[in-house]
Amino acid sequence: MDYCSSSSSPPSSASSTPSSLSNEGSQAAAAATTDTNSNAETTSTMMSTSPVSSVRRALLLVQSDDVASKLEGAREIRRLTKTSQRCRRLLSDSVGPLISMLRLSHSPDSIESALLALLNLAVRDEMNKTKIVEAGALEPIISFLTSESSNLQEYATASLLTLSASTNNKPVIGASGAIPLLVETLRRGSSQAKVDAVMALSNLSTYPSNLSIILDTKPIPSIVNLLKTCKKSSKTAEKCCALIESLVGFDEGRTALTSEEGGVLAVVEVLENGSLQSREHAVGTLLTMCQSDRCRYREPILKEGVIPGLLELTVQGTPKSQTKAQTLLRLLRDSPYPRSELQPDTLENIVCNIISQIDGDDQSGKAKKMLAEMVQVSMEQSLRHLQQRALVCTPSDLPISTSCTSKVSSK
Repeated sequence: MDYCSSSSSPPSSASSTPSSLSNEGSQAAAAATTDTNSNAETTSTMMSTSPVSSVRRALLLVQSDDVASKLEGAREIRRLTKTSQRCRRLLSDSVGPLISMLRLSHSPDSIESALLALLNLAVRDEMNKTKIVEAGALEPIISFLTSESSNLQEYATASLLTLSASTNNKPVIGASGAIPLLVETLRRGSSQAKVDAVMALSNLSTYPSNLSIILDTKPIPSIVNLLKTCKKSSKTAEKCCALIESLVGFDEGRTALTSEEGGVLAVVEVLENGSLQSREHAVGTLLTMCQSDRCRYREPILKEGVIPGLLELTVQGTPKSQTKAQTLLRLLRDSPYPRSELQPDTLENIVCNIISQIDGDDQSGKAKKMLAEMVQVSMEQSLRHLQQRALVCTPSDLPISTSCTSKVSSK
């Protein structure tokens, strides 16, 4: 996901927010726009030359010993790599000089320009992501997470988000000490920094060793707070639920979620109103909890009104969501044991059993309505399936009967 995009408000130095990818960042539109302090004459000159000439000139500038030239070069690299994949490849040799600017410069303008140039170089370029980390960029970037400058905090968080999208970088970032600072950003950072922090943590959580480090920082209260306030169909909600689903695989994570006021409810709301992927993570979270200790987690899940959302998910979710929703409904019924042959273990029977225990007429009525709709949709789907089977039926598919014969013309 390009750092240059997001639905949230840009930092004060930004002016536009283009589209993005899913795992690499959300926004600081400053990375996507031409620096407001850039020299107009230089920009005009660069536009009149070929891309290769512009790349060569930018490299010469950033490799210069002159501070002003380095700053101009960083700004040009940022501009050239804003949308051009080709320029990102051609300018990979600028990684070293840009990291030197992060380490040695005392000018906020130089540091920001170098950081944003590195960020644009990393977007959609796996080789540059790896090169930036291997060249030693993590140490200065991580230090900016505690900067007094809110802009630097946001740019550093977005940089870690983009870099963490690389499989090669995940163990390195996890071992660098970045995770506790990302969780602290999730607690106290700006709105944009919080979003980028939870996405970076979600990326890092897919590497097993990182998950235990994340869990040790006790992040669930902050994740739940973000989940409560964000739009439930957003990418932010998806990443929050993905991270929570991973964390509830541990007893500490399950305890933290149920202990946090509105924690389970926030997950249920995503199950009802989230994107298809978000709903899959949400039902996965609840199923993991119930499977780990049904007696402990059944009531906390039921009391948040999960049944209507689960019913809808059994017919409208992804294949994984449908299976998980049906399994969870079985676990939520009163008896965990199989029914007798006289009472088939159908989804309708399971749900009716649950509905009979629900407190409150409104919730029970909604669940019954959802069940009726679910049965209707299921019947319609079964009918369509039978009709399709009839259309493609061949003689070998038909039952053999001695009372009639069938003639099919050869083809």
